[in-house]
Amino acid sequence: MDLSALPADFRWGVATSAYQTEGAVDADGRLSSIWDDFCRTPDAIDGGDTGVEASDSYRRWPADLDLLQRLGVASYRFSIAWPRVQPHGTGAVNQPGLDHYDRMVNDLLEVGIQPFVTLYHWDLPSPLQHRGGWVARDTAYRFADYAGLVAQRLGDRVVDWSTINEPLCCAWIAHLEGTMAPGHRDLREAVHASHHLLLGHGLAAEAVRAQSAVKPSVGIVLNLSPCEPASPSPDDLHAAERADGHTNRWWLDPLHGRGYPNDMVEVYGIQPPVQPGDLEAIATPLDFVGVNYYFRMKVAADDTVATLGYRAVPVAGANTTAMGWEIHPNGLRDVLLRVTKEYEPQALYVTESGAAFVDVPDEQGYVRDDDRADYLRAHIEATAAASADGAPVRGFYSWSLIDNFEWAYGYRPRFGLAYVDYATQQRTIKYSGETYARLVREFQKTPRRA
Repeated sequence: MDLSALPADFRWGVATSAYQTEGAVDADGRLSSIWDDFCRTPDAIDGGDTGVEASDSYRRWPADLDLLQRLGVASYRFSIAWPRVQPHGTGAVNQPGLDHYDRMVNDLLEVGIQPFVTLYHWDLPSPLQHRGGWVARDTAYRFADYAGLVAQRLGDRVVDWSTINEPLCCAWIAHLEGTMAPGHRDLREAVHASHHLLLGHGLAAEAVRAQSAVKPSVGIVLNLSPCEPASPSPDDLHAAERADGHTNRWWLDPLHGRGYPNDMVEVYGIQPPVQPGDLEAIATPLDFVGVNYYFRMKVAADDTVATLGYRAVPVAGANTTAMGWEIHPNGLRDVLLRVTKEYEPQALYVTESGAAFVDVPDEQGYVRDDDRADYLRAHIEATAAASADGAPVRGFYSWSLIDNFEWAYGYRPRFGLAYVDYATQQRTIKYSGETYARLVREFQKTPRRA
């Protein structure tokens, strides 16, 4: 593998999120989130699983820190649980909760690992949902208040901040498709939530910049996919344009000062609830765009699908993960180059890339996951190819450090570089984790291109 096209300061990292790993949902003053509530909804989560225990990372942080050191990564992307820091979503800080993240930051820096903080990875405090959640404009303001409180405490040491992880999931999947918390199915709600998420991002970015003692690098994390027509027919071509608008442009355009794409406003038939100054706040300058990439979309027109009029179709003969997602590394290169060409970001990070496969541990808990190791190599190679072609890629974060609660899929899918025995919470680095550590070491010895 040729890694020489990557910049000398390229950052190798891994990622997790609070609700998927922490457990301890009622410890030290934490109150309920929308995901705690959603997990209590009958049939919402495969197997009736919940995040009550997850990977027990709140209590087992020293074990996870040890994994990070053994992998040799330079950075750890993790999220802060809003209901642990501000249980009601408003008001005073819950000091024991914020103290936990303060210790994490100190521990990481002590061993030379750079913290990369995500402020919102979907765990909205339940009291805010009772007041309308992201459908309500006030939530954007409360999010900015929370962001400022966290930055006031951690912003003397934390440089890298992402405001919101995957607003597409928070808006479309959670409010239109109904398969993520809060589990609603209402197009108007989804459009309004999408606007307030973006507004919350802009306001929170300014709050972090205002409250940080050191100059921060602030961005947002988007899950992006190439959207390609399933056939050359005009109907499928138009369907792919709608899919791209829904998946990519609805987020990228307003973040880069272009406002909402008119073609998608027409498709939805609902105007986002824009007030004076909103679009300027949303387009506050980004220090980076985080790209989460898992699959491309092949799209066929389907007029039985309400509003959007398309469906994703499988690619014949394609290799897939345990999630049924096509393995298509070139799609990552395509996304990075497309964002570079059309939006000219200051920097790009691959903030998530990873795969679920069926892991079969031996008696010692070790997993020989060649398929995941191959997946990682191929997607890192695609990242290097995008860098060689001019994309300002500054880092790659493997999803995930450890196996965890995979939202509505429960505990069945495993994405980790380390295997978690959920009965004992024992962690064991997999072959893919060893492979990633070797790539990090190889990169450190790689001569740079002139």
